[in-house]
Amino acid sequence: MLSPCASMAKPKLHLLSFLFCSILLSFFHCTFSLINPEDEPSWTDMETEDINIVRTRRDTWKKCDYSVGKWVFDQSYPLYDSNCPYLSTAVACQKNGRPDSDYEKWKWKPFGCSIPRFDALGFLSKMRRKRIMLVGDSIMRNQWESLVCLVQGVIPTDRKWVTYNGPAMAFHAMDFETSIEFFWAPLLVELKKGADNKRILHLDLIEENARYWKGVDVLVFDSAHWWTHSGQTRSWDYYMEGNSIITNMNPMVAYQKGLSTWARWVDLNLDSRRTRIIFRSMSPRHNRLNGWKCYKQRQPLQFFSHIHVPEPLVVLKGVLKRMRFPVYLQDITTMTAFRRDGHPSVYNKAMSEERQKAGTGLSSDCSHWCLPGVPDIWNEMLSSFI
Repeated sequence: MLSPCASMAKPKLHLLSFLFCSILLSFFHCTFSLINPEDEPSWTDMETEDINIVRTRRDTWKKCDYSVGKWVFDQSYPLYDSNCPYLSTAVACQKNGRPDSDYEKWKWKPFGCSIPRFDALGFLSKMRRKRIMLVGDSIMRNQWESLVCLVQGVIPTDRKWVTYNGPAMAFHAMDFETSIEFFWAPLLVELKKGADNKRILHLDLIEENARYWKGVDVLVFDSAHWWTHSGQTRSWDYYMEGNSIITNMNPMVAYQKGLSTWARWVDLNLDSRRTRIIFRSMSPRHNRLNGWKCYKQRQPLQFFSHIHVPEPLVVLKGVLKRMRFPVYLQDITTMTAFRRDGHPSVYNKAMSEERQKAGTGLSSDCSHWCLPGVPDIWNEMLSSFI
């Protein structure tokens, strides 16, 4: 005959056994979900706040905010030299006579995680039989040249070349059947000539550009700088939405409308199981003092008295959160703002030493980036997203 204590213990044992089995089943369910690629979290299952999610090599997902960290000097950089044959003259600062080179040796160290060092063969292997296209303005062209230079050194000379097709250019790695492409669309939406040769920015038209984006495996977008231009630097004479002509509009309202047109096109035309999209945030300029704020700068800024979030970034985040299609936000704005030393400044064209010393008749570019340099770090981030 069982004691009262033994009788009470029996149901407790059943309860413990049930809990143990439930936990064990849950464990195996989670484990199999991660092992089976069909059951891994899809982009559409993510919360909208998780835009900065990074996919790891184990096919799990973790949240790592690459946008917060510090620049660390690293003698093992750069990852290629300034003799890369794919560099534009305007960003080949060493060839143009820049006397210092420390700006090439800084890497970004996020707080709480790290960005894997760029592995050219690893990147090409991930992109085998795939296309990656960088879409945007001349800063995106800057980043495209960086990405091509990062990979081209591991490819034999006769197994790589560049092709041109209207607003697009592509670097081909033949042995990997991979193309790294750039498409010129600084406003994303369509800019056309109208009556009297007036330039019309169509806030609700995009197909003329977007038709080139179909069938691409990885799309990387940026669009901000041109929207902030005003006066004579502005690329359009008036806006058009539907049949309405608009002569004046708040630039950020126009930017929101243009981005929303892009977002609608993506939601309606692309499949997240086939295409991955990254939107790179605005690259900051150091253009104060008539463009001479970056001249002779040799070190990154150490800190900011306050963190300023540019209005285009606020608008961009708002548009992305309303999208059905999951988009990675590559937020490089704050980290890049430290790098006033990384611009070409006066070394955006070849010049004699005498002319450099004279310092007359020179223009200073504080918008684009010397290569090797800052965009290489953007591409290390990009590689980790893919």
